[in-house]
Amino acid sequence: MTTKIRDERYQTAEEAIFDAFFLLIREKPMDKISVSDVIKKAGVVRSTFYNHFENIPDMIAGLENKILNDISEMMNDFHAKNDTEFCIRFFSSLCNYTKDNPYLIEMLSSPAQSNSFFEKMLTMLHNYVTGLTAVSHKSEEEKEQLSYGIACAIGATIGILHKWTRDQCRVPTETIARLLAGNFVNGVLPMIS
Repeated sequence: MTTKIRDERYQTAEEAIFDAFFLLIREKPMDKISVSDVIKKAGVVRSTFYNHFENIPDMIAGLENKILNDISEMMNDFHAKNDTEFCIRFFSSLCNYTKDNPYLIEMLSSPAQSNSFFEKMLTMLHNYVTGLTAVSHKSEEEKEQLSYGIACAIGATIGILHKWTRDQCRVPTETIARLLAGNFVNGVLPMIS
């Protein structure tokens, strides 16, 4: 029981640190954010920050890993099917996650400064595609076609999210989700089915 409470406190403190960083990103450039800024905004003491991270770059790496894990979990829960409303719900979740995550918005809208993040993301997506196709009961040629179809869907999704974030997410989430779902159901799904 004590371990569970400690784990919850640890997670709560980490979330407070990330949330503070999200707020600070909206106020000043990332390279100007200090540990002092984060702990003040998070309402935690310096030792709490250092129990989680060595420094700001380590905190950013932890944040990137959390984002990639969250996205990976969303993708693993998405079981593609020819159901537009189901796809809209999935893409709405992805859009809302993006919209609520200023760091992800920063990375998607300014890819030049996010090389390491995109390298991690592309590796995660490659592993996702490889894992999906490995368990398929299709021929090797069909598996290859499936992997390229999934890669096409992922590329289109990243491209649309890039444009949307560059435009400050002005287009309603529902509109973007419907666009992504339509692209998937009408364009990519037939190619990979």
